[in-house]
Amino acid sequence: MEQLDKIIAEMSSLAWGLPLLILLIGGGLYLLFRIQFLPFRYIGHALNVLRGRYDSDEDEGEINHFQALTTALSATVGMGNIAGVAVAIAIGGPGAVFWMWVSAVIGMSTKFFTATLAVLYRGKDSKGEVQGGPMYFIVEGLGKKWKPLAIFFSICGLVGALPVFNVNQLKQALNDIVLKPAGWYTGFGSDLVIGFVLVAITTIVILGGLSRISKTASKLVPAMVVLYFLMVLIILGYHIAEVPKYLGMIFTDAFSASFFTGDSFLGGVVGGLILLGIKRGAFSNEAGIGTAPMAHGAAKTNEPIREGLVAMLGPAIDTLIICTLTALAILVTGVWQSSDANGVTLTATAFQAGIPKIGKYALMLCIAVFSISSLFSYSYYGTKCMSFLFGAQNKNYYNYIYIASILVGATTSLSMMINLIDTFFALMAIPTMTATLLLAPRVINEAKRYFSTLKKN
Repeated sequence: MEQLDKIIAEMSSLAWGLPLLILLIGGGLYLLFRIQFLPFRYIGHALNVLRGRYDSDEDEGEINHFQALTTALSATVGMGNIAGVAVAIAIGGPGAVFWMWVSAVIGMSTKFFTATLAVLYRGKDSKGEVQGGPMYFIVEGLGKKWKPLAIFFSICGLVGALPVFNVNQLKQALNDIVLKPAGWYTGFGSDLVIGFVLVAITTIVILGGLSRISKTASKLVPAMVVLYFLMVLIILGYHIAEVPKYLGMIFTDAFSASFFTGDSFLGGVVGGLILLGIKRGAFSNEAGIGTAPMAHGAAKTNEPIREGLVAMLGPAIDTLIICTLTALAILVTGVWQSSDANGVTLTATAFQAGIPKIGKYALMLCIAVFSISSLFSYSYYGTKCMSFLFGAQNKNYYNYIYIASILVGATTSLSMMINLIDTFFALMAIPTMTATLLLAPRVINEAKRYFSTLKKN
């Protein structure tokens, strides 16, 4: 297992090299400037679309705008925000948060383009049902000769959509917050029991299809975001004097990398810190990776730009708000320096310090809901990839692989799981961003048409 861990770590390091950084961040900046920040001027309109003001039952698609966003958010608002931020701070210190913010702002533009394309170029599966996602907008938008790129995305998506990181961190949280303090932890046996419980819960929901997934996510995710938000505000209220200091450190340390303990990149520790922040930001909001467009492509709308605007809200909610809250809770309580913990355990330590007695248990509830809801969404992404590769009639076979992988995630190490998913997220980003950059002029034309009609009305 140690040898396998090393191989996967090396794969992750190779995948997240300079070329991918240029593609994700450079490509996102290019999109941002090409569209001249236009979508950012319509955030108010995006909120109206999200509230259902423009919903129509006659439009093509399976789920409404709100359900599409919450389905996408149920995958992104989860362990990336709670454990991923903790990993970033444990390795990089406060400065890592700044580069996560940079990733999010650029990611808002990328999400606008990819979600718009997911609706603009919807394709049909082997059963003749309308589908959206990078594999479809590659083929429908760029033509059949680009199908190998769509196949590559789908193959990587089969692994990238596996829930191993979320399961691993949920297991760690249950062990550290509940089982170990109660004296119930038995090692591998406890991990396996957690895995089987998660298998049972996930099976009930995912075999019900997208409708059940989206309805479950639209109820669970907003409630847990509110609870999480309130808990962090309590922690920040108790440590209000520390907040300005650490907000300042997020900016200053971003360019000094004083607390960075990871590998250098491009010959320096600041380069290593930037790469760490971008990786954790990408894992948190998934902008440019290609998973969220699969959910947004199922939105019930005939106006692609509307879904692009709704999707753009995702990184803002996910990284700029929730990740920042997590980061501040870890920083102001001082546990990032006083504790050797990493991942979700570090966040739990912060909540225990900030809200003694009940903090870690309330966090456990949020972690459970975020993690379990993300299990539902990722299964949907995997079945979409399976359907594209092997036909819609075979898509449910993926669910069995997916369910089996829950047991793997529950019984293996954090480093192996995080490197495995990082590797395949990086590989998924290559076809997604390549196609998005090539199709960008069509999105810009569509945006100009839509916004001009909006002004006339």
